[in-house]
Amino acid sequence: MKSIIVALAGGTGAAKFLRGLVAVVPPEQVAVIVNTGDDALVWGLHVSPDLDTVTYALAGLLDEAKGWGVRDDTFRCLAAMAALGRETWFNLGDRDLGTHLFRTERLAAGRSLTEVTEAIRRALGVRSRLLPASDSPVATRVLTPGGWLGFQEYFVREKARVEVLDVAYGGAETASPAPGVLEAIHAATAVVICPSNPITSIGPILAVPGIAEALASTPARVLAISPIVGGAPVSGPAGKLMAAKGLPVSALGVAQLYRPWLDVLALDRQDERLAPDVAALGIAPLVTGTLMTDRRAEAALARAVVDRLAS
Repeated sequence: MKSIIVALAGGTGAAKFLRGLVAVVPPEQVAVIVNTGDDALVWGLHVSPDLDTVTYALAGLLDEAKGWGVRDDTFRCLAAMAALGRETWFNLGDRDLGTHLFRTERLAAGRSLTEVTEAIRRALGVRSRLLPASDSPVATRVLTPGGWLGFQEYFVREKARVEVLDVAYGGAETASPAPGVLEAIHAATAVVICPSNPITSIGPILAVPGIAEALASTPARVLAISPIVGGAPVSGPAGKLMAAKGLPVSALGVAQLYRPWLDVLALDRQDERLAPDVAALGIAPLVTGTLMTDRRAEAALARAVVDRLAS
């Protein structure tokens, strides 16, 4: 039976880890369930930021300096839209627009997000399987003193500077896992939760009914990589969002959130002192280097994870 590693993913940390993972295991043995809570309509186009970031990373197209979009892209359409008085706080590159135009046209023609994602994956030569968490809309919403914001409004337009009071996943309660998601988790030989924002990258996936239950019942070992190192997120607003949910901003907070179904937590050497506390939750700690500063570090972390899951 072929080994299959299933990863839950969203954001730049996930893209880096997945790039390392397919460097140490055959890409065909990796299936990725990707967050869609960040999806947004921009100029009438359906944009799926996490699906696109993961796809571009695995296709070798990602702009690594930005952590999003297509490398060496141009922004002439963005400038033209600005000249026409349209909002341009959400930057879309010209080549990136092709992806969104294709997705929007295919969705309007009746295709599911799963089908469109598969078509894009094949066209860009990605050999790993990519699955949106759900074909149904699931919208991450952030409550601020000024009211509710869509995640892109909070993260991009407001640059995550406003106070966060709560986070919700609109539509999740009536959503269903996309075709193949539950089957992939149950058939996996290992499951990895990427070093993604626990609240707004992994949280929307877990909010879809059936997915957390599948993680709890899969015979595979489930390992998560903490995106919090030394009491602060490696990047992004994860700390502020975890605090809004009443969680410690630490690897221990990640362990508490994932405790119902987590077997192993990978934490950085800076947080080795937390290993006994993680173990006290019934979760085996894996102390290793989790900061992915270059391709070698990405592959080293992936190798440490794969080796632990195989032991």
